[in-house]
Amino acid sequence: MKKTTLIIVGLCAGLAGCGRMDHIGKAPDFTPANRGPEHQAMVFAGLPETTTRLAPHDEASLWSGSRRSLLGDRRAEKRGDIMTVVIEIDEKAEISNATSRSRSGSESLGLPQLFGLPQRVNEKMPEGSSLDDAVSISSASDSSGDGSVRRNEKLTLRVAATVTDVLPNGVLSIEGLQEVRVNYEIRELVVSGYVRPEDISRMNEITYDKIASARISYGGRGQISDMQQPRVGQQVLDAVLPF
Repeated sequence: MKKTTLIIVGLCAGLAGCGRMDHIGKAPDFTPANRGPEHQAMVFAGLPETTTRLAPHDEASLWSGSRRSLLGDRRAEKRGDIMTVVIEIDEKAEISNATSRSRSGSESLGLPQLFGLPQRVNEKMPEGSSLDDAVSISSASDSSGDGSVRRNEKLTLRVAATVTDVLPNGVLSIEGLQEVRVNYEIRELVVSGYVRPEDISRMNEITYDKIASARISYGGRGQISDMQQPRVGQQVLDAVLPF
């Protein structure tokens, strides 16, 4: 039983460390660009749109209604199209609170004349003892608390995202992944969510605050990120140990 437990723990630790094995002694590898939902959306963009053939004098015109014309609308609108997501986050938040509470009370009970019993008992009690003050209770409590939260976030990024799906109500589902490798560290930027076609600007751009269910991740992986993370065993112990 103990041997089986050790084997299971070893396998779990090995699987947890597999993500770090790809960049031991070398730079981390890029995520394959042909395995994500963006690539699938571009390869299987759906059925082609049925368009009527333009007249011969309109084919060379700069004022035709085609998307490829000089003044054509090139905003993303179908599966496989690409748009630019502009992320400009500059937020500050500060919350502070303080509480204070105090309470004091005292109770005393004396039995100086209870059918003469205290006098009789006092005679048999040790010297200095008496039932004149039979019960005396006092209590005091004091509590105070102080807390504050302060956050300051600033992020300015631009990433190209692909329309991966068009929902029945016309809303576009987008996903974008950007990776930049510097020496032995990869910087990753992932964005996904849902946008309305009318919120896309004429420059085929959309800001992050117009993306519903926005998921924005900015991080990295590599040797520096590994050093900033606690070991797997330490994370397991922190989650299991109650103290």
